[in-house]
Amino acid sequence: AFEEVHIVENPPSKEQLREMYEKSGLELKKFFNTSGQKYRELSLKDKVSTASEDELLDLLASDGMLIKRPLTTDGNKVTVGFNEAKFEETWA
Repeated sequence: AFEEVHIVENPPSKEQLREMYEKSGLELKKFFNTSGQKYRELSLKDKVSTASEDELLDLLASDGMLIKRPLTTDGNKVTVGFNEAKFEETWA
């Protein structure tokens, strides 16, 4: 069972994103939808590599279109994007 949240309409807060980021073990830049139009419109490629963690979390919380989907968590584990093998390994 799961609860689906439309993160474009209801993006996670900065605090929620920080918690998921810390639990994920991933680099924060992995949370960005780098193939999205919004990412390109805002020219974030260079900014993501130089911005502070706080700035990046503010950006992600400001617009759900910037977040790589699906963003899946059970409160303890987190996966970002869909890699079938990784998703299966984490959630099976």
